[in-house]
Amino acid sequence: MVWFKAGPLFEDSEQLAKMYNDKCTSAAKAVSIISSGDNIVVPPGAAEPELLMEALANRKSELKDVRIHQMLPLREASYLKPGMEKHFRHVSWLTSSVVKRGVKEGRAGVMPGYLFEYPQFIRDMEVDVFIGTVSPMDEHGYFSFGVSVDYTIAAAGCAKKVILMVNPNMPRTMGYSFIHISQADLIVEDNTPLLEVPKPIQSKIDAKIGDYVCQIIEDGSTIQLGLGSVANSVAQCLSVKKGLGIHSHFITDSVVDLVECGAVTNRRKNIHQGKIICSSAVGTKRLYKFINNNPMFEMHAVSYTNDPMIIAKNNNMIAINSVEEIDLLGQCASEPIGPKLYSGTGEQVDFARGAMNAQNGKSIVILHSTHKGRTKIVPALESGSVVSLSKNDVDYVVTEYGVARLRGKTYRQRAEALISIAHPDHRDGLAEAAKKFGLTR
Repeated sequence: MVWFKAGPLFEDSEQLAKMYNDKCTSAAKAVSIISSGDNIVVPPGAAEPELLMEALANRKSELKDVRIHQMLPLREASYLKPGMEKHFRHVSWLTSSVVKRGVKEGRAGVMPGYLFEYPQFIRDMEVDVFIGTVSPMDEHGYFSFGVSVDYTIAAAGCAKKVILMVNPNMPRTMGYSFIHISQADLIVEDNTPLLEVPKPIQSKIDAKIGDYVCQIIEDGSTIQLGLGSVANSVAQCLSVKKGLGIHSHFITDSVVDLVECGAVTNRRKNIHQGKIICSSAVGTKRLYKFINNNPMFEMHAVSYTNDPMIIAKNNNMIAINSVEEIDLLGQCASEPIGPKLYSGTGEQVDFARGAMNAQNGKSIVILHSTHKGRTKIVPALESGSVVSLSKNDVDYVVTEYGVARLRGKTYRQRAEALISIAHPDHRDGLAEAAKKFGLTR
């Protein structure tokens, strides 16, 4: 539980309006409270307060060593660009394409960890300023964090100063997603459209993987889906299922499709029946409009949605996550592949372990068999690669060539199963390597 700064909560409408107006200011004046050396926490994705972050970047000549902590930025903001590193240092909790270059060049850092732990990391860290985007205030004085609760509720609860950017385009979401006017120090108004992430283009390979995954999933299962083209294809294939539920970190436009076609009802869930439990929405205006004031959706902090012990309470829990590479033991790499940075751990381990401990749960790993002609099922992970999912956290592995079941299998059986779903051009080489390593005869 996050304890916010104490403040009056039961004002009448005139008092609330006065409090709001007294705290309203310009973006430039709001960020003037930030000093050199401050720790700032900013929401991820579409909840990033663009106007405020640009106003902060405009102060670069006055500031140095300001650390901006954030997960999954969707745009290359001014403070991320080369030459800004003496003034602002981005600390990424889950990298995206816009910060990978900065990390490689030493201009940004990465903080590893299990995603469900991040709210606790924040509480252990001295947060000087939280800056976040919220929906307009309701008649009771509450704003909603909308598309991003993640770690924002924890950061707002322990920050020395809280700056809220009120945007009418931010949906008002249900669940543990609210902050009261009394908990804000400064308010800035903006009506910039939220950043959008369109559905990725589906390839034939993605479609094949989706078909195989669909065969593994039973009606009435509770699903977690990650981001990306393969996960999107899996969601499209699930439209033929009945009585599905959702318990996930991220939700995308694909969830809207599954609700509208009747595949997702959440009625068979044994906890949070009738509800989609999530922490972050990444998509388009269609998704943002769909979740606005929709009681089917409950947003919670990642300390709840991603807690493996909470996830495991869902019977028939299915975790579906993309990885970049897997070796013949079943070890998966999704972060650095050798010395090359790819991404962070994200929610993969949280949900894989939760699903593996759920009654009739399944942890499914999905990947293309090759990338630019190079096999993604390898004899051994490249030196320097980080194991994101251990061999013990993987149940099923799916490529466009089929399904390999690893849980309860010996090393030899695992190697043989994975070779059978590798690209045909690479199977002989993998088989030879397996013999060389003593995995097969």
